[in-house]
Amino acid sequence: MSVITQPLDLLRQQDPQMADVLDGERQRQATGLQLIAAENFTSAAVLTALGSELANKYAEGYPGARHHGGCEYADLAEQIAVERARALFGAEHANVQPHSGSAAVLAAYAALLRPGDTVLAMALTSGGHLTHGSPANFSGRWFDFVGYGVDAATGLIDYARVQRLAHEHRPKAIVCGSISYPRHPEYSVFREIADEVGAFLIADASHPIGLVAGGAAPSPVPYADIVVATTHKVLRGPRGGMILCGSEFAERIDRAVFPFTQGGPQMHSIAAKAVAFGEAAGPAFTSYAHRVVANGRALADALAAGGFAITTGGTDTHLITADPAPLGVDGAGARGRLAAAGIVLDTCALPYGDQRGIRLGTAAVTTQGMGEAEMGRIAELFTAALTGGEPTKIRSDVNELVVSFPPYGV
Repeated sequence: MSVITQPLDLLRQQDPQMADVLDGERQRQATGLQLIAAENFTSAAVLTALGSELANKYAEGYPGARHHGGCEYADLAEQIAVERARALFGAEHANVQPHSGSAAVLAAYAALLRPGDTVLAMALTSGGHLTHGSPANFSGRWFDFVGYGVDAATGLIDYARVQRLAHEHRPKAIVCGSISYPRHPEYSVFREIADEVGAFLIADASHPIGLVAGGAAPSPVPYADIVVATTHKVLRGPRGGMILCGSEFAERIDRAVFPFTQGGPQMHSIAAKAVAFGEAAGPAFTSYAHRVVANGRALADALAAGGFAITTGGTDTHLITADPAPLGVDGAGARGRLAAAGIVLDTCALPYGDQRGIRLGTAAVTTQGMGEAEMGRIAELFTAALTGGEPTKIRSDVNELVVSFPPYGV
């Protein structure tokens, strides 16, 4: 019996209704193509830590300075996570307590900014995150955001415009990072622009941080004052956030996380982060990260051959954004048709006009063991789903592909 199914059997004895829900989700993940760029499959070891007795522990504060007793093992778990994060990314300081990527961004802003300060970040219409100035988010309500974008012809960041906007608005901070930009940001250029106007540089590396860990993407750590990231996505850890910075910002970051923006940390999640950092430090993960990128490029090329318009002409990462309009469907329509065929992905803003495209990633399918040959097959399934193929037949073909690459071996 799999280590994944054993706890479910225990749950079924007490709460069969919820056991059915969890079993349904397990089956959903195991029988469809999981191509959401922000998702991945954790290891069984990470799941074990998430389900451990550390879930019971309240540990407000930091190791050696908790507001609750009985934290000796919680302290050890957090110390291990911090040291592994520092070593993995070459950072002087790491805070592993943020509950999410958004919480990490909030803490970074709290450490450096005051309400009303001006911030320069990628516009949401070009791929910026909600925390990069959305009026529906704390960022857009508390700070004055100015958005930079991409060149409409190439889809690439217009660094000359970033520089002009920085000199015009004199922001307190510049944010580099996106949820749908498939190329590596030029961190050194952002650093130069920030220095020219006396701004802090915050790198939101939530998407590429796992590739950074595996040596498959450039690191923002040497250039940014603060790096915020998630621990899921390519990194294959639990859902959560972290912050990396130099020692000069360490106290400000720690105080911004606790007590300013969060209370007690989720110690089971911190233990799971430590497990993921340990896994990411090994050669197997390095190989994995490079295979993720190879699969991303192969899938982008195959989709382009099938008629999709690929933004920026390709990808440097796990992430692909594409316009399905040449196949006669918009982003929302494409997502719906693909979902009916068992292919799960997202829509995203495109860097031109008002239409939406699709956003997908290769992290999860690479974890399952798929390679470049399977990327070609996936592109064929995409094209079939969007050009009149019969959904039931395509879903059967999807299942036939996925069954050979089961997550967790079940």
